Amino acid sequence: MTATMLQAPPSLDLPKPPSRRRETIAAVLAGGILLAAAAGLDANWARLLDLPRASWEYAVLMFENPDGERLGRALFEMWRSISMAWLGALLCVALSVPLGMFAARDVGPAWLRHALRAVFAVIRAVPEVIIALILLTVTGLTPFTGALALGIAGIGTQGKWVYETIESLSDGAAEAVRAAGGGRVAVVRWALWPAALPSLMSFALYRFEINIRTSAVLGLVGAGGIGSMLSNYTNYREWSTVGMLLIVVIVATMLIDAVSGALRRRIMEGARARGMDRIR
Repeated sequence: MTATMLQAPPSLDLPKPPSRRRETIAAVLAGGILLAAAAGLDANWARLLDLPRASWEYAVLMFENPDGERLGRALFEMWRSISMAWLGALLCVALSVPLGMFAARDVGPAWLRHALRAVFAVIRAVPEVIIALILLTVTGLTPFTGALALGIAGIGTQGKWVYETIESLSDGAAEAVRAAGGGRVAVVRWALWPAALPSLMSFALYRFEINIRTSAVLGLVGAGGIGSMLSNYTNYREWSTVGMLLIVVIVATMLIDAVSGALRRRIMEGARARGMDRIR
């Protein structure tokens, strides 16, 4: 055996394993914040063990024998809640679509874009209930207050969806309009608006679905609708009536979600089908 064969193999300079120090520090900080938040709640955690039993007892009180005596009024108040949600969605869409388009890149000037996005962020930071409480001092305890609160509160989210949708569109149609000599208005009218319309219609229907759920919450603060009945009969501990009201809310919400979801799928699938026909 030669000396060359007896020599040790050369050492390989392997790369160091990647450091996970940042991820570890971030996880520790997140865990510490979570524990501090839980400790600051001043909650009786031992009562959580009793939650399943108490929930079952109240479920039996509400749904064992629902009181149908006030079903007619419940349906009327549910209709008022739906009307409140629909008017709020219309107001929200009517304001958020043009404002959101001006907030999109290459549509509005920079100063206007930043200002509108800041307004959207501020509106998103304020819950619908707070807006309703502010409006109550002006418009009073009416469903119109709830519709206004839903419309104003939805502008923040809906406007963000609009400008993100505009900015996610392909540049091909816009460049073609510019190449033909079209200005900014022509680009918006003939390139951006037709391409974004199906998504914007889908978002509008989704906003209506959100408003249906939120309208019941607004009724708890006096904005009318089915939420006001829920608040009153819960305070009086009439659980059989509360159960009937919850059944009305659940059934109506599920039906509206099913119809709205079918419409949204039809809008989006129809848009994709038309796009494939043009490609062919």
